[in-house]
Amino acid sequence: MSDSFILTMNCPDRAGIVAATATCLADNSAFITETAHFADPETQRFFGRVEFEFQDGEGAEEAFRHAFDDVAAELDMDWGLNRSGEKCRILIMVSKTDHCLNDLLYRHRKGALNVDIACIASNHPDLKPLADWHGIPFHHLPVAPDNKRDQESQILDMFESSGSDLLVLARYMQILSPEMCASLQGRAINIHHSFLPGFKGARPYHQAHARGVKLIGATAHFVTTDLDEGPIIEQAVERVDHKATPESMIETGRDLESLVLARAVTYYSEQRVFLNGQRTIVFK
Repeated sequence: MSDSFILTMNCPDRAGIVAATATCLADNSAFITETAHFADPETQRFFGRVEFEFQDGEGAEEAFRHAFDDVAAELDMDWGLNRSGEKCRILIMVSKTDHCLNDLLYRHRKGALNVDIACIASNHPDLKPLADWHGIPFHHLPVAPDNKRDQESQILDMFESSGSDLLVLARYMQILSPEMCASLQGRAINIHHSFLPGFKGARPYHQAHARGVKLIGATAHFVTTDLDEGPIIEQAVERVDHKATPESMIETGRDLESLVLARAVTYYSEQRVFLNGQRTIVFK
């Protein structure tokens, strides 16, 4: 476990926030290694992330927490302090498509993601062999109109009992109920192609090809009750030309979806993502 810490801050904007924070850190022998902050003129909110190390030894963390409590109270601040080596615990949901899951599992196995994967759950059994190969528990939870409430209850129970911090929908092809979305507000990420709202429904890449689109994209966002319209965390695009086929566009889309989802999970696990109304602040 690293001796580096991450301080996250969210409060009404006003003069002196950065100065007060820096002073408190300095007074407690903290050495700043990375810092970022943003004051949104529209929402009048301040967001900050500071990574630092204590130069003093035992008791430094407790002393800083006590001192910063007073600073935060004065600034009406929501704040958090975690060791930067702490891993985010995630539960992954999938259906039959494997590219996003395969990418996350590979990155996890190589140590490229700061996460622990609690388990994988799916409404189909198809991807169990992939989970088994990586040594990750797999749960087959079939869903139908008459058992959707019970199935989602099982997912939520699994999420809480496993100590998960984040639900990752890695091409889970089911619409979550408003109740489940509300239960996981700010703790669930989805990935999809960026043709929405232009090309909805089945075979979006074929629809896009028929219209001669020149840009393919992917979007990772927080899950909300507004389908595929939650606050966006990350996006990427790739240019295509007239030689592209629906099949080649699908392949490009798969690569983008995998990359964008991995980035979003990385940013979240490193506490770089802040909700700001219907938008996000992401300190990359």
